[in-house]
Amino acid sequence: MTRLVGAQFPEWAQLPVERVDPGGWDNQTFRLGETMSVRLPSARWYAGQVEKEHRWLPTLAPLLPLPVPVPLAMGVPDAGYPWHWSVYRWLDGDPAAEAGIEDLDAFGTELADFLVALQQIDPVGGPAPGTHNFFRGGPLSVYDAETRTAIAALRGQIDTEAASAVWEVACNATWKARPVWVHGDVASGNLLVEEGRLSAVIDFGCSAVGDPACDLVIAWTFLSETSREAFRRALLADEETWARARGWALWKALITVARADPGESSQVGASRHVIDEVLSEHFGGT
Repeated sequence: MTRLVGAQFPEWAQLPVERVDPGGWDNQTFRLGETMSVRLPSARWYAGQVEKEHRWLPTLAPLLPLPVPVPLAMGVPDAGYPWHWSVYRWLDGDPAAEAGIEDLDAFGTELADFLVALQQIDPVGGPAPGTHNFFRGGPLSVYDAETRTAIAALRGQIDTEAASAVWEVACNATWKARPVWVHGDVASGNLLVEEGRLSAVIDFGCSAVGDPACDLVIAWTFLSETSREAFRRALLADEETWARARGWALWKALITVARADPGESSQVGASRHVIDEVLSEHFGGT
């Protein structure tokens, strides 16, 4: 990393480089000096996200109520590294999962306010969902066969009849409004917290213009029952959008459990919890 930065940006060659842990799944993240970060896509299918962020984050950032990454420079393939990469302004804060948030209801409301602001930005010209963002913002039907295969594989381990029913409802609740901006990966690792408050939102690599339901999955993966309600109230999410959001949460949790290796017990446990929460909420009518 030091060699890569030094060769392309000699003005930063003397700055210390430190790997950020955890650095994310789609990218390897490093801190560059005190005020910058470097992100390198970890695989070919994430590489196209670099140019998208450089194209759109300067447009989105001034219109959002919280800081988001500001691109400072784009690196090119060099020194054995095969893809474009990015230098950003460093954003302080701890990932939400590690931050010890005391008022999760307020956190849910703050996150909803951010997403509402994102959805209000003019979407004209924005990228449509596709392979570049794993179809986040697109129709759930893209993952229909995959989801049904996972449900069948988990027969005897989960309530497959209930899971199928929730999936059917989600797939039939189509998005009929105009496309809006979506972040695409609203996960606890991409939400930074300072002093118990949401302070920044990072990693827009999966962003697109489409159906916002994919951005609501955190309601079941991170929020509690009461903070989930606060989140939904602030979003003014209608029943069909909420149903599609359940579908997105269920899809990811099902395939994680169905494909898990024996050593992935913590990830499987978390995904089983999501499945339980989604099914319980759907059939409980909350």
